[in-house]
Amino acid sequence: MSTRVTVVGAGPGGYVAAVRAAQLGAEVTVVEKGSPGGVCLNWGCIPTKTLMATTELAEKMKKADELGLRLAAQPEIDLEALMDRKDRVVQGLIQGIQGLFKHHGIRLVQGEARLERSGSVHVVSKDSEETVVWDRLILATGSRSAGLPGLEIDGRRILSSRHVLSLRQLPQTALIVGGGVIGCELAGILKSLGVEVTIVEAMPRLLPLPSVDADCSKLFEREMKKRRIPFVVNRGVQDCRETDGGLKVSLGPSPFIDESQASRIQPQELEVEAVILSVGRRPIHDGIGLETLGVSLDERGWVAVDDGLRTSAEHVYAVGDMLGPDRIQLAHVAYAEAAVAAENAMGGQVSMRYDQIPGAIFTSPEIACVGLTESQAREQGFEVYTATSLFRTLGKAQAAGEIAGQGKIVYDLNGKVLGVHLIGPKATELISEGTLALHLGAGVEDIAGTIHPHPTLSEIMPEMAWKALGRSLHG
Repeated sequence: MSTRVTVVGAGPGGYVAAVRAAQLGAEVTVVEKGSPGGVCLNWGCIPTKTLMATTELAEKMKKADELGLRLAAQPEIDLEALMDRKDRVVQGLIQGIQGLFKHHGIRLVQGEARLERSGSVHVVSKDSEETVVWDRLILATGSRSAGLPGLEIDGRRILSSRHVLSLRQLPQTALIVGGGVIGCELAGILKSLGVEVTIVEAMPRLLPLPSVDADCSKLFEREMKKRRIPFVVNRGVQDCRETDGGLKVSLGPSPFIDESQASRIQPQELEVEAVILSVGRRPIHDGIGLETLGVSLDERGWVAVDDGLRTSAEHVYAVGDMLGPDRIQLAHVAYAEAAVAAENAMGGQVSMRYDQIPGAIFTSPEIACVGLTESQAREQGFEVYTATSLFRTLGKAQAAGEIAGQGKIVYDLNGKVLGVHLIGPKATELISEGTLALHLGAGVEDIAGTIHPHPTLSEIMPEMAWKALGRSLHG
């Protein structure tokens, strides 16, 4: 008899775990209360990139004269048509996941899951109830947008990213609370759609992620100023009051700075039509019954697992966003975790590695990174060297009129690559070479000795390597 694997959640972690388990011979059931695809497909990665395909084209058309192209008029974005296209793209990909399930013989049960005694899940939908029996259980219930005290998300004036991606009428002005990945991506989209946006960030810089090199943040902030997207750092929301026309928001010193810094920050008031919260995520496992099986949580409520994605409960695994930010909440991380969990559920002994995960930020310009930043490498005791090259030195960047940005390679005394950090055109596509270099334990000599096609943006990689070796044509 086949091993019965039940997966709760059909987001990136859930559906990949289901497919991999089926490939390994399991009898697989997936329980999902909403649409397959999770946040990434329905309200995150795919909707934002669909909107960006249009807004980026519109921004390029605004600069058409620089490229020798005359337009009869400035481009106008049809918001209704744009949102309809976004919905079609999402629905097509949902159907693709459903097709994967059918192809691999995976049963999809729609409804709310409740873990009962060891070995069963009770599923309740509008029309029916049933109990699904399992030998192995993989949890992939994901996360939701976090709120703030005094800024409870209501879907009307105070919005989450999920609300923004479904708007059919845009506010004229908006304050984005949180200058992380989601906040900065939304700022770019909304600015292109005609919304006057301001970002407030509690930390000292935009994109204050440990994985994002400080130089990338500095360059990105410069580009935000060029686009006339105002932002303030080291500040937080102290008060938010509804008015006849929208919201009056008071900003003050961030709780994360010391008293001497706080004393130099002047209070600031903004009047906006909407506030968009982008301050992190919270796990979705309320009422699912984790305590029934003895699944342990950490002090913040995230599910605790080992490197094989095993929870504290026997034969129960967990993947994806519900593991929390310490294990990196990205769709491609959930894919990798899903494969590890499925392998181990079927008798394997595989471990998840988190030291070679690329990050991709779809701002303008794009930002991508993998491995250690310069400061992280120093903190870990490496004798650190870096080499930086500008995209403006590349013929392809000049030809395309996209010259803003740079690449930085971090390496050790022996030339081994420790990290790669890119900000510039197509950075999210280019970072895979850096990821492969880390995976193979490559050195700057290996990258320098790899012939890259000309003229391409990929030449940023050998440019950095040649500079590290003192052989750059550009000094």
